[in-house]
Amino acid sequence: MDKRTELSKKARMLHVSALSLAEGMKTGAFHSLYKGQGIEFRGVREYLKGDEVRAIDWNVTARMGHPYVKVFEEDRELDIFIVIDTSRSMLCGSGSVTRLEKAMECASLLTLASYHNESPVGAVLFDGKIHFSCAPKAGHEQIMFLLSQFEKSYASGVQGSALDNALLGAGRLLKKRTLVMVFSDFRTMDWLDSFSRLCHKHDVVAVRICDPSDEKLPSIGAVSFQDTESNYTCTLPTSSSVFQKEWAKANQARIDSWKYECIRHGGIPLTVHTDEDSIHELSSFFSKRELI
Repeated sequence: MDKRTELSKKARMLHVSALSLAEGMKTGAFHSLYKGQGIEFRGVREYLKGDEVRAIDWNVTARMGHPYVKVFEEDRELDIFIVIDTSRSMLCGSGSVTRLEKAMECASLLTLASYHNESPVGAVLFDGKIHFSCAPKAGHEQIMFLLSQFEKSYASGVQGSALDNALLGAGRLLKKRTLVMVFSDFRTMDWLDSFSRLCHKHDVVAVRICDPSDEKLPSIGAVSFQDTESNYTCTLPTSSSVFQKEWAKANQARIDSWKYECIRHGGIPLTVHTDEDSIHELSSFFSKRELI
């Protein structure tokens, strides 16, 4: 089976789930975003009998020597932009699914749901540097192109996280109000300023990919662990009840701080778990009456 055939098969498997997600996106808490982004200026045309005088563009009229009116059009498309962290820490997972695999599955579902809703969709993928970026576009070819990029995953192993640059780049790339979905474990620093600027113009959802090991480690004695980004190694006493309590406490503190900062800067926090059903978690989020 060649790569294209495998991709098409995967797309068909996700198709039914994406249909239900698409419906939830249009009828749930985000339904107002699909009702129209307002009135956008499209250009000018010559004045016709019956046109309102207040629609006349006086600057163009003065230049052309006869009346022109402004033309506006209601914009009913909701652009969607997906930001995916493929850094080393995303390659971890205590079960059969890594954080990166969960992020790619969610991104694929959103991409297909966007197609069913006739919404333009684009994406950026990064680890220590930006590997791929594409402005939102509509159509079947765009969907298959993005799915193929997600299949590659770009897990190049470049150290660090370019989340800040990815958010800054999204702000420059997006020309109209967009629903931005950021998939990451957010294990990095110096991203909140660019996140805040993006939230000023767009609806931004920060999706934190969580794993059961974040809250509790298996009790298997003293175990050596290595940080995937820095290669720092230490031994943790996993059988110690005190250690397990502090491990869970520290994780909850990180999540609480992350949620607080997301909301404070104008974003919407969402946690997705590697051991949970992606379509259920995304559909539940979009169908909520209240986002926060």
